[in-house]
Amino acid sequence: MASDRTWSTGLFDCCSDWNSCCLTCWCPCVAFGRTSEILDKGSSNCCVNGTLYTLLGIFTATSLIGPFYSCCYRTKLREQYLSGENHCNDFWVHCFCHCCALCQEYRELQNRGFDMSAGWRGNPHMHNKAVSMAPVVEGEMKR
Repeated sequence: MASDRTWSTGLFDCCSDWNSCCLTCWCPCVAFGRTSEILDKGSSNCCVNGTLYTLLGIFTATSLIGPFYSCCYRTKLREQYLSGENHCNDFWVHCFCHCCALCQEYRELQNRGFDMSAGWRGNPHMHNKAVSMAPVVEGEMKR
């Protein structure tokens, strides 16, 4: 890993991890659901997000709605773990290399220590990885 603030693998390194590659290619709804639950820090559910992702793809009959929905989570991953790049790129990456983008996001969270199959609640050691801040000290009393 070059830095904690850059991608640990490239966009086209899908075959570097066959498990995530096969999961993303054959069941992208599962890969997306797992990724989104972790990025939402447990406030959403893997099954609900994966189902919504699938329904958007089926009922909209367009290949742009799924990438639009999932690119929001790529942006969220970038904001939480990576240095900021052009967020517009997230949409285009998902439009033109959707499967590769999902796979890269899945690998990124794995490489950062998440057990993807366990979800957010199954990774309690990762919950407090945020930067600690000193408590705010109140000033003197004012009348």
